[in-house]
Amino acid sequence: MCGQLRLEFAVFSVKTGSMIEVFQKSAMRGVALVVAIVAASNMALSPASAQLFGEQPPPVPPAAVPNVPTGPAVSLAPPSGPGIGPDFPSPLMPGSPGMSAPLAPVIPVGQVVLALSARYGKDQPTIANGLVWRVYGDKPDGNGAFKLVREDRTATPNIVLAPGNYVVHASFGLSSAVRPVTLKQDTVREIFDLPAGGLRIEGRVGTSRIPPGQITFDVYKGSQFDATERAPVAQAVPAGDVAVLPEGTYYIISNYGDANSVVRSDIRVQVGKLTDITVSHRAAAITLKLVSDKGGEALANTAWSVITTGGDVIKESTGAFPRVVLAEGEYRAIARNEGKTFERTFKVVNGVDGEIEVMAR
Repeated sequence: MCGQLRLEFAVFSVKTGSMIEVFQKSAMRGVALVVAIVAASNMALSPASAQLFGEQPPPVPPAAVPNVPTGPAVSLAPPSGPGIGPDFPSPLMPGSPGMSAPLAPVIPVGQVVLALSARYGKDQPTIANGLVWRVYGDKPDGNGAFKLVREDRTATPNIVLAPGNYVVHASFGLSSAVRPVTLKQDTVREIFDLPAGGLRIEGRVGTSRIPPGQITFDVYKGSQFDATERAPVAQAVPAGDVAVLPEGTYYIISNYGDANSVVRSDIRVQVGKLTDITVSHRAAAITLKLVSDKGGEALANTAWSVITTGGDVIKESTGAFPRVVLAEGEYRAIARNEGKTFERTFKVVNGVDGEIEVMAR
């Protein structure tokens, strides 16, 4: 399905060349889960790229169960092994092909089975993969931490435990839930509702895709027009990665380069669907050179300042060939070399990368 997003900040449509395009795609399309983070939606997170492959300690369930349903952020690395790549079955795709039911566990005498599964919500499909299950003892130790008893990353695990009371923590991307469970003599089946969807973002300048290493996205809960200060729920998300988020309204801050090419966009994540966002920047990459003659060699050890015509400093750097991404508009380049100052005004045209030579005379 193709939806249209209209913002008060600016009006964007799904037409070719528009600022932002939103496509709500069926959960039947396979995508790679590359951003999976456990945290409350208002919790500040470290950069998504750093969380992706670095393992951290499991979260500690809350002392008051189940009133506080989340724990500290942890990472979930994507599956690895032969044949697993960008097209491996998605956690957003119910009934992923090639998935087999877990083997029936061997139940020792005196032990009980805890059968776990999760779905997107009541009357919603089950979640096929990308889940992390953690089972804790129900009593904290002297430091207030709950002991991790078992961890499982299969979709529908059958966990064999001794009878007693436990706390089960289920996470799927940023969506998570905690529930107390009591095991007695019979198998206990627990179904968790984790209403979540996927968000995948890329950037463009004109009709050209911005390479992933040159653009990142911060995701915040709510609308950009809300006055309250909030920490990002996912920070520095690389282009093309899929962030799994609880359903709801979010806004994206898209940063192309590290200067002033910034775009803000409101979006909505729907349960069980992948939302594809294309954010268009009106900008260009400019290389600065201080030369003695037109077309000559760039002078080394040059300090640069790029300022607006109103005098606002946009970027400062040092080097012979500094490269800066600038939003379209008019600027002044100021070069300082060997105690002398040189400058030139120039104009940035959307999508037109180029070199700006400042004459050292």
